[in-house]
Amino acid sequence: MAEDITQEEWQEQIATDENAVILDVRTEEEVEDGYIPKMRNIDIRLGQEFLDEVEKLDKSKNYYVYCRSGARSAQACALMEQMGFDTTYNLVGGFMNWDGEVVE
Repeated sequence: MAEDITQEEWQEQIATDENAVILDVRTEEEVEDGYIPKMRNIDIRLGQEFLDEVEKLDKSKNYYVYCRSGARSAQACALMEQMGFDTTYNLVGGFMNWDGEVVE
């Protein structure tokens, strides 16, 4: 089930979740401005290509999804849920409010 989580919950859960995959659904240009370490980038704005790429992912993993503000990632979580993914977490506030580790 898709769930909205705070930065604090995200950081606590990722630290202990051995099944975690971080998914960045922003554009390539946005990613160039910085990103959360160890993420996988699939741009939700690519539409069908996004769905095709997501379909290749392991549905048994736990997906921690983020975008700039939390809107696109919420949409991505909803789509992933429809596609049969068991566990997706949406980062509330997105990358623009992120104060954890960043790769620039």
